[in-house]
Amino acid sequence: MDIRPLSPDFAVAPQITVADVALLADAGFTHVICNRPPRESAPDERPDVIRDAVVGAGMGFTDNPVSMNQMTLDHIEVQGQAMTGKVLAYCASGTRSAVLWALAQAGKQPTDDIIKALTDAGYPLEQLRSQIDTLAQRQPAP
Repeated sequence: MDIRPLSPDFAVAPQITVADVALLADAGFTHVICNRPPRESAPDERPDVIRDAVVGAGMGFTDNPVSMNQMTLDHIEVQGQAMTGKVLAYCASGTRSAVLWALAQAGKQPTDDIIKALTDAGYPLEQLRSQIDTLAQRQPAP
């Protein structure tokens, strides 16, 4: 399993399997987010199959299916709301999950820090900078 931390409490990964769930629980993860639509998954990797294993292991699960060309503010909001505890988000390669994390972090930390975390995890996504900055401007002042 290829777990890539973006922060101390949030990591992304490519598709996980039922066999990975116990390892996630042992690693201290408390919540799993699936960002992969069911149509992309093999039958034994469908979100409902993974959800059952995750919940059975005592962790929370959020199904937030998204494709890169149909990502909306609603997807970003769902991702942000599910980011409590130690979280692993997965999709086919981890990229969608990393993008959603970055956009959900807009206004919560400096854009440079977000881009650096992505790059350090193997997701060089400098092209997200303007989107992150735009979303950060929409956030209410603390």
